[in-house]
Amino acid sequence: MRLSRTALFVTVASLAFAAVAATPTLAQMKEQTVTVGGAPMYPSKNIIQNAVNSKDHTTLVAAVKAAGLVETLQGPGPFTVFAPTNAAFAKLPAGTVDSLLKPQMKEKLAAVLIYHVVPGRLSAKDLMDAAKKNGGKAEFKTVEGDKIWIESKGNTLTIWDTKGNASKVTIQNVFQSNGVIHVIDTVLLPG
Repeated sequence: MRLSRTALFVTVASLAFAAVAATPTLAQMKEQTVTVGGAPMYPSKNIIQNAVNSKDHTTLVAAVKAAGLVETLQGPGPFTVFAPTNAAFAKLPAGTVDSLLKPQMKEKLAAVLIYHVVPGRLSAKDLMDAAKKNGGKAEFKTVEGDKIWIESKGNTLTIWDTKGNASKVTIQNVFQSNGVIHVIDTVLLPG
């Protein structure tokens, strides 16, 4: 009889522990997260704190570090970031990423990266509304100083760079404490 009580206690304790371990923290339950690269993106964290957890953005994170932009993207912003995935960087000509990550290319790398940033916190709805007001396409000035164009068709957003390259927004509205990220499938290039 004693063995069965002990076994029952261990079983109940194990089940209780498993239930507690699987329960999200109160802070996590309150936040509406979006999963990017296999990781939840928390609105209470800044762009860098979230981006480092995405397995789909390791190239972007390495580039941000190499360009010396970590502190900027941890700042108050707000920023709207069009975040290219690793697959987007892989579309560039062979050797481009390795070349841009070299210390002597820091200025050019920074220019490419901040071309993906627009001041303000622009949701997908904000971008779509701006495009609709302008016949389906709206122009935005990036932090780099050059322009990008946002095209809206239905619920799809396409970003056009100055070279005429198109990038589709694959994940919208990844809200951060200092802005918003929209995941894109192609690297944008300034003129």
